Amino acid sequence: MIAESVIDVEDLAVVYRNGKKSKRAVDGISFRVGRGECVGFIGPNGAGKSSTIKAIMGFLFPASGKVRVFGTPAGSVESRKRIGYLPEVALYYPFMKGRELLELYGGLHRIPRKELKSRVPKLLERVGLNGAGETLIRNYSKGMQQRLGIAQAIISDPACLIFDELSAGLDPLGRHDLREVLLDLKRKGTTIFFSSHELSEVETLCDRAIMIHEGKIVCRGQVADLMKPLDRYEIEFSVSDGADVMSLIPADARVQTSGGTKRVRVRSHETYSRLLTSFVNAGAVIHHSEAHRVSLEDYFINMIRPNGDENA
Repeated sequence: MIAESVIDVEDLAVVYRNGKKSKRAVDGISFRVGRGECVGFIGPNGAGKSSTIKAIMGFLFPASGKVRVFGTPAGSVESRKRIGYLPEVALYYPFMKGRELLELYGGLHRIPRKELKSRVPKLLERVGLNGAGETLIRNYSKGMQQRLGIAQAIISDPACLIFDELSAGLDPLGRHDLREVLLDLKRKGTTIFFSSHELSEVETLCDRAIMIHEGKIVCRGQVADLMKPLDRYEIEFSVSDGADVMSLIPADARVQTSGGTKRVRVRSHETYSRLLTSFVNAGAVIHHSEAHRVSLEDYFINMIRPNGDENA
């Protein structure tokens, strides 16, 4: 059951028009994000992720459907006061210093100047920009600009964070630092909704994932539950004369025989554990056993790639 709703998307459709031509980027999707949840929004390029996020922020008007944030229409002043946002491409004033930019954003959130003086240095250190506050933004690398964008998004301690392409431009160290920041915010009850191509981040950070493809939601659910159906477990064994083992194998298992060795593959971890114990008790010799646990990336490819098989 989803907690008190922060983001409500109902039958959202986004259409882009160019003269007489039109393209439906988002095609009637609905979902909710509850208070304190961390939800990953995933899909291939052009799936409709950024269009959906822009509708949630109130930057574009839906062709149909409704979007509400904290119970108010998307884009309302009341909702924006409580949101920290990082766009896919963030453009900042190149001749400002990092510290100055954060003071500007803090001022827009009406944070007192005296409080900003103490908050900004701590925030720069928190996102890995310690010592870079007096550097002009034009001299920041892409990764540094992304860290600065994260800092501006969280400067007001928002109740909800919305990121479009969370770790764009970040190296592995930057992604690690960002993950730690978001995990800390998640523990404090911040609602987090983000799109990302780094599916390992979704797997690590998120309670739920929503997958969109060609403007439609193709699946959603708890991250662990999404991946579980693709997990498989293998046991390689041999049977001595008279040992009754084959009757222990469920009908939906896959069995291969090579010489005197047999290999059984099952989907359920519970079945896998039970078979190992039962085989040993029945006198079978276990040569090898292995659990093949899939990642969210495996699941994503299996869902999106046409005619994909379980080994795709």
